[in-house]
Amino acid sequence: MRRIFLFMNVSLDGYFEDEARDISGFHGDFEAFSSGESGEVDTLLLGHTTYEMMKFWSTPQGVALQPDIARFMNERRKVVASHAPFEPGWSNVTVFSGDVISQVRALKQEPGQNIIIMGSNSLCVSLMQARLIDEFQIVVNPVVFGAGTSLFAGLPGKAELTLVDTTRFKSGAVLLRYVPVGA
Repeated sequence: MRRIFLFMNVSLDGYFEDEARDISGFHGDFEAFSSGESGEVDTLLLGHTTYEMMKFWSTPQGVALQPDIARFMNERRKVVASHAPFEPGWSNVTVFSGDVISQVRALKQEPGQNIIIMGSNSLCVSLMQARLIDEFQIVVNPVVFGAGTSLFAGLPGKAELTLVDTTRFKSGAVLLRYVPVGA
């Protein structure tokens, strides 16, 4: 069975985006991501809003800015969870709508490598409730937003996690790796 893991940046005060829904305050994410399991990922699982932001990597500007990130994003299969079907406008994309939980459960059963959720807090919360996320990789960045959207906003109850590893980066960011209790 394939593993699903979340890779999420947060501010020191626990926000994954600021009040204006801006994520540009995070600077050490590529270093943290490339140190992890990026080579063992063949599928990106994204919510529709995050997907629209990630399409930047398919543009000439994205390729010029960070060729390694753009190559990773463009070469991998992308699965987008959306409330309604839509035309993706990017290659190698599958759109899940309707019963997303069942579709993601089936995706985990397919042969292949790991599946990464990048951002997509609402999707993450839904998959947490269904116990479909195997690992949480949280990058705590040395920035304070003061306000924004809290990590796991909308989670209706407690979810217990066990810390399995930490990694500190030159940027001052710290990668915390957790697994669900009982996993």
